[in-house]
Amino acid sequence: MNYAKTIASAALFLCGTSVFAQNAEPVAQAQVAATRWLALADAGQFAASWEQAAGSFQAAIAKPQWESAMQALRLPLGAVKSRALKSAVYTTSLPGAPDGEYVVVQFDTKFENKAAAVETVTPLKGKDGTWRVSGYFIK
Repeated sequence: MNYAKTIASAALFLCGTSVFAQNAEPVAQAQVAATRWLALADAGQFAASWEQAAGSFQAAIAKPQWESAMQALRLPLGAVKSRALKSAVYTTSLPGAPDGEYVVVQFDTKFENKAAAVETVTPLKGKDGTWRVSGYFIK
């Protein structure tokens, strides 16, 4: 009996490892896309962040409105003091979004004027294979 439980546990572990391994590359690619996109926002290049975003992002908000919203949101926070990866989760389904390949990336971020924030950046893999940010939220 113990032997059977051990085999079953090992099989479940290996299945979980296989799923993780399959998603490791997309997660890594999405994290790079999220980090590059955040660098634009950190530099105050809000128009460029909109231009580098996914088409669905651009369809949801016009560039002038995005620039205005980011100025109102990010400028009062001040410079980024530190940013550490909190989590990165691969998914093919998000509420209110079409099915696709997404990675929900969260960072613990310290700003000059806000000691603790969580930034959520959601890259989407496009039809061309490129990961582009489809959502951004600060809490």
